[in-house]
Amino acid sequence: MNYLNFDLEKAKHTSKELNVLLADYHLYYQKLRNYHWNIVGRSFFDLHVKFEEMYNDAIIKIDEIAERILTLRFQPTSNYSDYLKLSNLKESKSELSDIEMVNNLIRDHGSILSQMSKVVATAGECKDEGTIDLIGAYIRELETTTWMLDAWRMNSEDTRRSI
Repeated sequence: MNYLNFDLEKAKHTSKELNVLLADYHLYYQKLRNYHWNIVGRSFFDLHVKFEEMYNDAIIKIDEIAERILTLRFQPTSNYSDYLKLSNLKESKSELSDIEMVNNLIRDHGSILSQMSKVVATAGECKDEGTIDLIGAYIRELETTTWMLDAWRMNSEDTRRSI
C-alpha cells in the first residue's frame, strides 16, 4: 500500500463501505433496467428515455467504484448473491405505475446518498482524497437527478420555498 501512502487498516474500512456502495449500484442498475423495460402509460416516452440515461450512468459508476476498490488494493465484491446481502436497496417488482417507480428511485437515492456519506467519512480518516473526490462528484450528480425526478412528480401548482 506504500504507493498511495495510506494506512492499510483504515483503507480497508473505506473499501468495505465502497463494496456496499457497489452492491447498492448493482441493485439500482437492475431496478432501472426493470423500470425501463416495464414503463407503460402516458409517461412512457419521457421515463423510458430517462431510465436508460440513468442506467447507462450507473454502469459507468459500477466500474469506477470497483476500480477504486482495486486501487486501494482490495477485492471488489462481484457476485449478485453477495450484492443482495450487502446492499441497502431492495429489489422491485415490475408492475408499478410511473409514480411508484419514481418514488422508489427517489427513496433509493436517499439510501445511496447515505452510503456515499459513509464512504466519504471513512475515506477522510485515511486522507484518501481520490475516493473523496470520486464520491463527492457522485453525490452532486445524484442530488441533481433526485431533484429532477422530484420536479417530475410535482404538480404545476406546487411551489418552491422562499428564502
